[in-house]
Amino acid sequence: MDESAHTRTEPGTFLLAIGTKKGLWLATSVDRRNWSLSDPHFLMNEIPSIGIDTRGGRTRILVGVRSEHWGPTVAHSDDLGQTWIEPEQGAIRFGADDGAALSRVWQIQPDSVGQPDVVWAGCEPISVWKSTDGGEHFELNRGLWEHPHRPDWGAGYGGAAAHSIAVSAEDPDTVHVAMSTGGVYRSTDGGSTWQPRNTGISAYFLPDPSPEFGQCVHKIARDAGTSGRLYAQNHHGVYRTDDNGDTWMSIADGLPSDFGFVMLAHPRRGGTAWVIPLKADGERIPPDGDLAVHRSDDAGETWTRLDKGLPHGEYNAVLRDAAAVDTAEPVGVYFGTRGGEVYASDDEGAAFTEIASHLPDVLCVRVAVLP
Repeated sequence: MDESAHTRTEPGTFLLAIGTKKGLWLATSVDRRNWSLSDPHFLMNEIPSIGIDTRGGRTRILVGVRSEHWGPTVAHSDDLGQTWIEPEQGAIRFGADDGAALSRVWQIQPDSVGQPDVVWAGCEPISVWKSTDGGEHFELNRGLWEHPHRPDWGAGYGGAAAHSIAVSAEDPDTVHVAMSTGGVYRSTDGGSTWQPRNTGISAYFLPDPSPEFGQCVHKIARDAGTSGRLYAQNHHGVYRTDDNGDTWMSIADGLPSDFGFVMLAHPRRGGTAWVIPLKADGERIPPDGDLAVHRSDDAGETWTRLDKGLPHGEYNAVLRDAAAVDTAEPVGVYFGTRGGEVYASDDEGAAFTEIASHLPDVLCVRVAVLP
């Protein structure tokens, strides 16, 4: 990894954004094998969420920034980090009558190409926000905030978070949200109303292991090639739905563990997904201390272990947003660990290369190809 204070800007360059406990790093590459790493941005601030928006032929980097002194906000850059813009009053703010204050921005998700100015944010306390100006200002989604279930949503180990937003490219009114600990909720009217969609997902830790809501879903991802199909990594459980969340089935057979945080789906090809298992909720380390990615090419019917280039004796976890895929052919797979290592594969996970090390705790990884 070459150290560089500047970020490459040529079209076709791969941009990898790495959010950590103590700042943001930007890495660039033209071949996905040799990378240049920027100096840190927002040094000593937590970066739990990143969105890279390349719609409309321009690149906007959006980051959730959490300062111990100033609190959380969303900043954005249209020049690859040379300058950053933050609204004077903050991009996300609860109103005086909402009885809440923003604690953390867990997810920044640009909508589909068909809605080029729409960006979603999932936050703590559990809430979903929508921007119609590219992520400069966000409005609280009242349908979810005022949902009658909200008083009963609990906090996961990391906090009470709306951490996954999966938008549909086929139907702009269909949006899925996953939260800790409410499970999966779906809207089919653009966010006006939301319904729990957790049938088949276990909540073994509750008196009723099959409740309507209350599941601790760690991450969801939408299958780009099969309509109505999504994947979920649960707190002990790996699942698939083929009917937009109405019912879920286990696809954990063949994995060394059904616990973990990561769930990735191929950006074009149906049936391909990646997970990074951890041993258990009480032992959040790779099974046997050997870090490995597992890929399925048949929608979870079978899994292939991928560990070429990854270290043995690795006891660091990979968090839910510390992994991403690019849109190249073949697809690249990227992830960072809580020990500050970042790995990249340019062949769908068949082999990995360490592209950064000794960074702070990696919280979020996002990647894009510059237009």
